[in-house]
Amino acid sequence: MKNVILNNGTEIPEIGFGTWQTTEGVQKTVKEALKAGYKHIDTADIYGNEAEIGEAIEESGIDRKDLYLTTKIWNSNRNAEGVKYSVEQSLKKLKTNYLDLLLIHWPANAKQFDNWKEINAETWKSMEELYKSGVVKAIGVSNFMLPQIEALLETAEVIPAVNQIEFHPGYVQQTVVDYCKEKGIAIEAWSPIGSGRLLKDEVLKDIADSYGVSPAILCIQFCLQSGVIVLPKSENPTNIYNNLHFERFKISESDMKTLKTLEETGFSGLNPETVDF
Repeated sequence: MKNVILNNGTEIPEIGFGTWQTTEGVQKTVKEALKAGYKHIDTADIYGNEAEIGEAIEESGIDRKDLYLTTKIWNSNRNAEGVKYSVEQSLKKLKTNYLDLLLIHWPANAKQFDNWKEINAETWKSMEELYKSGVVKAIGVSNFMLPQIEALLETAEVIPAVNQIEFHPGYVQQTVVDYCKEKGIAIEAWSPIGSGRLLKDEVLKDIADSYGVSPAILCIQFCLQSGVIVLPKSENPTNIYNNLHFERFKISESDMKTLKTLEETGFSGLNPETVDF
């Protein structure tokens, strides 16, 4: 599996295992992923599964240095003390003394807060301190759109290493992707295979058939070929394995264009600039 070099020189596996909406049986699922060869596990405080993931890692016997762990700061902890508390709890639950990547899960937005810029800046400053202390090897953001990224960079001492956003065929958020790449910020895709509806899209299915792969594998390759780190998730052992070990192939330029412009059938409906949680 290839690694991507982030803007601070650290490396991140280009395919990780996503654990969003995976709480019941997550310990078994993560053990299956580790057994299949995943080295990159993505979780978050709000997922409520960090402790089970920590148990799975411990039971796997895999050396910590051979794994890449990402977690995220939830909205209620977007302040200096909240960040420190959240990280302390995550370290305890994950049974580790450092994190490979720490993200702000969602930005404060203008819909909810008049002082959204200050909230994001304060959160980031606290994360910068953890980064400088070595407790966190890289820091980044998640679901940050252009206004939030631009505002953050006005005060940031450390440029975010990653922006994890919703990205899949039919929903590529090209403006923020292009801006982040220009600034040296890597893009990660959550929900890389969209919703179940996306996998039933007839155009996507026809393109997948033409390459002899499943719609899910086509979506993963689409992300990788777009230069995006991908975080597929599954609870099916066969799919867990195949999502990592499929034979790489090249999607034609015309098919890439078609996939980018599919109908938004897989869109989650979560707009970072209007969400109110």
